[in-house]
Amino acid sequence: MNKFIIALDQGTTSSRAVLFDEQGKIVGIEQLEFQQLFPQPGWVEHDPKEIFTSQLEVLSRLIANNKILPTSIAALGITNQRETTIIWNKKTSEPIHNAIVWQDKRTAPICEELKTKGLSAYVKENTGLVIDSYFSGTKIKWILDHVKGARQLAERGELGFGTVDTWLIWKLTNGKVHLTDYSNASRTMLFNIRDLMWDEKLLIELDIPKSLLPEVRPSGFHFGDWEFNGVKIPITGVAGDQQAALFGQACFEPGMAKNTYGTGCFMLMNTGNKIQHSKNGLITTIAWGLDGKVEYALEGSVFIAGAAVQWLRDSLHLIDQSKDSEYFAAKALGSNEVYVVPAFAGLGAPYWDMYARGAIFGLTRDTGKDHIIKATLESLAFQTKDILNAMQEDAGMKLSSLKVDGGASANNILMQFQADILGADVERPEVIESTALGAAYLAGIQIGLWKKEDILKNRKIQKRFVPQMEESTRVRLYQGWLKAVDRTKGWNKLEN
Repeated sequence: MNKFIIALDQGTTSSRAVLFDEQGKIVGIEQLEFQQLFPQPGWVEHDPKEIFTSQLEVLSRLIANNKILPTSIAALGITNQRETTIIWNKKTSEPIHNAIVWQDKRTAPICEELKTKGLSAYVKENTGLVIDSYFSGTKIKWILDHVKGARQLAERGELGFGTVDTWLIWKLTNGKVHLTDYSNASRTMLFNIRDLMWDEKLLIELDIPKSLLPEVRPSGFHFGDWEFNGVKIPITGVAGDQQAALFGQACFEPGMAKNTYGTGCFMLMNTGNKIQHSKNGLITTIAWGLDGKVEYALEGSVFIAGAAVQWLRDSLHLIDQSKDSEYFAAKALGSNEVYVVPAFAGLGAPYWDMYARGAIFGLTRDTGKDHIIKATLESLAFQTKDILNAMQEDAGMKLSSLKVDGGASANNILMQFQADILGADVERPEVIESTALGAAYLAGIQIGLWKKEDILKNRKIQKRFVPQMEESTRVRLYQGWLKAVDRTKGWNKLEN
């Protein structure tokens, strides 16, 4: 009987379930968007119950629509939007507040306080991160400080915290298992990536009881079972979405890098068993824990990428569907140099400016919607170049090619511009669902279905984009981008 692995890919705007066969090929996909909540400017929330119900719905639908017997599902892998913070009552499994999403900016004042206390160097040295509202630690503190009675319950050990992977594991196992993996723990700003333990000093600084936190395990591990129609299906692979994509792209050697074009844009470079600290605004993160070893990565995070295309669709109504952006951008090729800086949630790496805000530059009387759509797509490529420049400097090596994946990597105009502005080849694999693939591979390796060599063998390039732009044009366009970015910095900061 054929064996299948199902990857649960719980993203920022949708929940997906992806069915893989024994050759690592996709057999089926189900997807469901869920509600984005914006209670105040700069605040972003999700309903934790909707995260779970949407994920369960696509999982059930995937099994039903592909007529899969529960006994033929060998394992589940989980990959998830990272840093998003959920706290629930362990007795009732009821969330005590909406999930605070990674894009949320409400904890910027807490971050400023930590910086004032002189903790920046300690945080970087021990967690690999920078002090920023992006990460989970300050979100936990905010919930404990603002939800009535939360701190008392936490101190009595009655609350559980989790990033989305932990919440899904808790719900799928009916509250039996409270675990996370190394990759997700390393995104909380509370996990010591040297000692592989929760950092006592930071827990004290943020006044977070340790009993709130899940236990941390390797990315390949038996995280409990999901019972479906009387059959126990093991959950054996867990990784944050960007680390899972790095694994799915077979970036197993130090120096290998990938860029995922999702809601945000995330570039990771494998640095092996070495913790490589950045001098250029990147962060150090755990890539995965597998076979008794932990591997690390350098990461650059762009907060708004595919979300900028959604903005064109949902807020400006310039396009009906995200994929239409390619058609309209093609009509504007070679004209007006307009820049869109989509700093809707501040700027991530390498700038780390929580107060930057979005802007459009270079408008003239003949600027039309095509130019704005094209400039929005190009912003993804420019932000990627910002990060790649920093990464190459930190690692002391030049990348000859970039592996790409995620929804927007299907856009040929964007990928050609990416190759042009980088001056490097861009490789798009046949399976651009690298995030789900990575989670499936981790789960499959853990149960002995695959080995790392199989992943390398299975990976095929669908298209290679080769740079065609003149060097002088590349330099001019990028200088224009840097000027535009500079003018968005600190926009929302109150003057003293």
